[in-house]
Amino acid sequence: MLWIILEQMPLPQVTMQEPRWKMKRSFSRSTLRGQKGFSEIGLKSDMVSQDALRRTIFPLGGLTKDFVKKIAAENRLHHVLQKKESMGICFVGKRKFERFILQYLPPRPGKFISIEDNTVLGTHKGWFLYTLGQKAKISGLNEPWYVVEKDGAKGDVFVAPRTDHPALYRDLLRTSRVHWIAEEPPAQLVRDKMMECQFRFRHQMALVPCVLTLNQDGTVWVTAVKAVRALALGQFAVFYRGDECLGSGKILRLGPSAYTLQKGQSKARVATKGPGDDPDLCPSP
Repeated sequence: MLWIILEQMPLPQVTMQEPRWKMKRSFSRSTLRGQKGFSEIGLKSDMVSQDALRRTIFPLGGLTKDFVKKIAAENRLHHVLQKKESMGICFVGKRKFERFILQYLPPRPGKFISIEDNTVLGTHKGWFLYTLGQKAKISGLNEPWYVVEKDGAKGDVFVAPRTDHPALYRDLLRTSRVHWIAEEPPAQLVRDKMMECQFRFRHQMALVPCVLTLNQDGTVWVTAVKAVRALALGQFAVFYRGDECLGSGKILRLGPSAYTLQKGQSKARVATKGPGDDPDLCPSP
């Protein structure tokens, strides 16, 4: 919508009193996060080459979405203001996601399985129709269940009974070779093999403090300060330091979920507990 506005209105004249109107060219060796209310520039430019960025103009980088809408209203572009913002799959119109995907991919029926006890709760038309963290519509069940894992080989989708279930939370991931925007890679990461920064993997999610560990092949391990909900393979982890976008890497591996770790600790306690440690098994005095 915002690009339509720019195409249909004359650009305002730049003056010292109106610095926010200025169209800035990215001469710097990095990119900055956009103003509140815009699609984040970092999530779009984290894979752009440095040579291309030097020739890139971000005309809306210093403006908020509300301010641009005000410009549109002042220029009587009401048909643009009335357009709803795109959600879900961009540029495909009002279509149901499942129906749209199944036009291009054949169904691969599989089972919904409880992550807690491996009970089969229902069936689905394809594991690729679901993303981690979303609500799973399981026929015959009134209570909500949420997707926590997927097995593409068997076609099974594992679900949990709460939106905040520990099976949805992880604090460790590994990326592909990282594309660094300014330095390849940052000097601190090369020197110390570790570096503190922040990352995100979804549009407009809050930045998560993390520690990067550099591997010899250019990939990185990302350890989040706190467990993050619904990390998924194939998404891109985009790294920031303050307002600066450093680069990104595709998520290739995930660490164990908080639920898996809890089960492991529980089993370890059971394994190390002797008969005399259980009060129910202690002889009567």
